[in-house]
Amino acid sequence: MSKYLTTTLGIGTVGIASYFWGKSSSSAPTTSVTQTDVISYGSNKSSQSVFDPSTINPSGFFKYGFPGPIHDLANRNEFVSCFDRQTRNPYWVVEHITKDSILRSDSSGDRKNSIFKEDEQVPVKFRGKLRDYFRSGYDRGHQAPAADAKYSQLAMDETFYLTNISPQVGDGFNRDYWAHFEDFARRLTKKYDNVRILTGPLYLPKLQANGKYKVEYEVIGSPPNIAVPTHFFKLIVGENNNTEGKISCAAFVLPNDVINNFTPLAQFQVPIEALERSSGLDLLQKVPYYNKKDLCKEVKCEIIVRDFSDKIEPPKPLIGLPRK
Repeated sequence: MSKYLTTTLGIGTVGIASYFWGKSSSSAPTTSVTQTDVISYGSNKSSQSVFDPSTINPSGFFKYGFPGPIHDLANRNEFVSCFDRQTRNPYWVVEHITKDSILRSDSSGDRKNSIFKEDEQVPVKFRGKLRDYFRSGYDRGHQAPAADAKYSQLAMDETFYLTNISPQVGDGFNRDYWAHFEDFARRLTKKYDNVRILTGPLYLPKLQANGKYKVEYEVIGSPPNIAVPTHFFKLIVGENNNTEGKISCAAFVLPNDVINNFTPLAQFQVPIEALERSSGLDLLQKVPYYNKKDLCKEVKCEIIVRDFSDKIEPPKPLIGLPRK
């Protein structure tokens, strides 16, 4: 767009007219504007009646339909998701886990019985589709992990809606460091009665060789319409019963890239205010500052490397549709 504007702004008034409507014929009226024309227009304008501002009604456009933005909010059993129609990614996903909700029992869900599925609550033209991930080179990465919804098959199945999914680097991230990070959040239920987790994608600027910052991200799909986030965040809140509103919290931002499992988790902790500025989200604003404690000063924020290879991307696709 900038190249387009640069071209038109450099060709003058007559040139702009020719650029849009072509060269004028001999019978076409001249497009030049003289000083006399401007003065005449001004004098005519001054002789008109006073303009009534109440005749301008920009909201009248809405009679044709409200353009948005519209985010699709879904209340699931284990999480609440807000879907961004522009990026075809979750805007954010909120979870609540406890030490009992993540325990495996006879009634627990089994992810081998779950399938990735399109969310039919989202209009087709804005919906993420299964075929968009086919041969994309990215995993279908859960924002609310399936392992956080073990207490029922239905709860686990709901984590496979594509409105809870973002494109994630597979080896070295979704199947490694990110999975260990999710495990860290679950282990917090040993200390806190309630663990609430806000997860979502970010599209952050990167310093270029010319010294300027630029936001760049890949887009996948057929046609390409699903944004590949540059980063992902988690805001984790630990809360114990009868603590009079006091919470322990920490925000983390991780690149959507291969991360060595020996990288300290504390390296990815960021101030909550920094996450607010980069995400546009207003976080924990109802909690007074004196009731917020740094979670990483109460627990050791570190991952434990475990083998999750049998728990990532195994569900079968719907019949007739290709699997990634």
